Amino acid sequence: MLDLHRISAEEFKQVEKIPVAVVLDDVRSEMNVGSVFRTADAFVIEHIALCGITGKPPSHEIHKTALGAEDSVEWCYYKTALEAVEKLQQQGYKICSIEQVHGSISIEKFPIDPQEKYVIVFGNEVKGVSQTVVDASDCCIEIPQLGTKHSLNIACSAAITMWHFFNALKGK
Repeated sequence: MLDLHRISAEEFKQVEKIPVAVVLDDVRSEMNVGSVFRTADAFVIEHIALCGITGKPPSHEIHKTALGAEDSVEWCYYKTALEAVEKLQQQGYKICSIEQVHGSISIEKFPIDPQEKYVIVFGNEVKGVSQTVVDASDCCIEIPQLGTKHSLNIACSAAITMWHFFNALKGK
């Protein structure tokens, strides 16, 4: 197999991360959780907060899509996403819920400041980000869509959003 010069999970832990954390608010599908881990690894996200009913490693279902990223990306568990958000706000993070709400900012217009630390919150596959977390957020960001559906799978939304932050903070 072609050597892709990939680093080990231990080496990943030493790599400089972008100042972005992910909060998963009651995500039902462990395959979505695994996909978020894998994308977080790809874009050197600081850590993931798994909240509420969101599955957590070790899990065969998470591993199927994470492919080991659950061992490289730091993660922790909170009983509620609001608890995670409040703790991260106290640590100086700007909370950005990825949700379609009145007053949300389209992702391509969202100004990313390299001096800030960000949390991007993704919600339940059916209900979205909980209202208490939306209310506690500093802003809401949405991904524009022109088709007949009004939402994307969380794994897709997370990938688009993490790439957007990575590109703005490290990709230039």
